[in-house]
Amino acid sequence: MFLRSVSSFSVQTKQGDNLITSLRGSSLFSSSSLSYVFPSSSALSFPIRKHGRALGVSASLETNNLALTGVVFQPFEELKKEELDIPVAPQVSLARQKYTDNCEAAINEQINVEYNVSYVFHSLYAYFDRDNIALKGLAKFFKEASEEEREHAEKLMEYQNKRGGRVKLHSILMPPSEFEHAEKGDALYALELALSLEKLTNEKLLSLHNVAQQNNDAQMEEFIEREFLSEQECGTLIKVSFTRVMLDCEDPNDVSFVV
Repeated sequence: MFLRSVSSFSVQTKQGDNLITSLRGSSLFSSSSLSYVFPSSSALSFPIRKHGRALGVSASLETNNLALTGVVFQPFEELKKEELDIPVAPQVSLARQKYTDNCEAAINEQINVEYNVSYVFHSLYAYFDRDNIALKGLAKFFKEASEEEREHAEKLMEYQNKRGGRVKLHSILMPPSEFEHAEKGDALYALELALSLEKLTNEKLLSLHNVAQQNNDAQMEEFIEREFLSEQECGTLIKVSFTRVMLDCEDPNDVSFVV
């Protein structure tokens, strides 16, 4: 391959010095051989030789195995690590990697928390939907809250399976069916109960996040932050707002505004 002569040509010597040679008319490099050398990360050098009025450029076969960091990634050597072996035993996850037993157990415990809270909200929905109570706004509110907590449990179950853990469902306690309160009334009492449950759930999620931190599980930390903590804070604020409105009502059972 040949390069036509140009008005100017810039090369670097092997020592890294910048060399600019002007070519005018028939002027060529006075030296019989110069090399254009890429920076140290490159594996190519180009000896430049005179050929009449042109410059001949050829690539050498020298190679450089070092990366910019000085560390070479050799995938087939890395795959020899025992921890990367594909399990062949039955009932063993193919996807599990750096997922500790503590993290797996903590996820199962949080699944149980979400289902228990969902069960209480569902009981509140049934209570306010009675014909003699008939607070339809609150009934709808607690039904949606129950469904949301159940979705949280299912999201945790899905994550458990993705990480190669095993979902183990614990028993759920039977919630109360009556929510009357002599001083506060059932509506205000129910919202205060819901607010307390949201705070408790948030505390459990923070504990779950702490387990992930202690086990250096960055994936689990990010999952909890993205899917739960920000949403939990929003849900708590909504229930705080509802409770404040109820406290300001002359009749705590007058909640027709809740839709």
